[in-house]
Amino acid sequence: MIAARNGFLMSSALTLSSLPLFPLGAVLFPGGVLPLRVFEVRYLDMIGKCHKAGAPFGVVSLTQGHEVRQPGVREAFAAVGTLATITEFDAPGPGLMVIRCTGEQRFRITASDQLKHGLWVADVSRLDVDMAVAVPDDLKPVAQALGNLIQTLQQRNPPQPLPLQEPWRLDDCGWVANRWCELLPLPLELKQRLMELDNPLVRLELVSDVLARTGIAG
Repeated sequence: MIAARNGFLMSSALTLSSLPLFPLGAVLFPGGVLPLRVFEVRYLDMIGKCHKAGAPFGVVSLTQGHEVRQPGVREAFAAVGTLATITEFDAPGPGLMVIRCTGEQRFRITASDQLKHGLWVADVSRLDVDMAVAVPDDLKPVAQALGNLIQTLQQRNPPQPLPLQEPWRLDDCGWVANRWCELLPLPLELKQRLMELDNPLVRLELVSDVLARTGIAG
């Protein structure tokens, strides 16, 4: 069954048609948290419609161009992104929206088009959700280090919004790997490659290597 939702189509199959895209200088991982201040006209209308319909939009990482549109500079972005759903919404003034989103399922772009007012839309195929893989014994220090970091963040005074959200799944390879990828100051291209990996155990092993080199865990 396919239902129209505010100008783009959502299907119960593993495809989305005319999905609005938000190219960013960041990588959104499934289960991740993304706060955004939205002020460009092309995104204000899109976010307003998505919020009203409870519909997702796609976050893709920029490979060329800037988050704020500049004359004569063409935007290009990665072919794999992540669906984002709006969990908090505020419009504190004209021409400004402040939102908080959650990363959902990854997708691959099969076709894209830029509309007259600058908004990108795409036909996408949703990628498989990470398999639930228990953290093996040799990688448990990586999960324990993340648990310790979460406790430290929770104890900040004054309290600040956490860059992570519950439930804590410290026994799951994909969840632990994704959270470290968000927290570590990794190059954008590396974060993108890690997000695209289909095997959550391999993703965690690679993250473990980074942490071992930095002395955080190992």
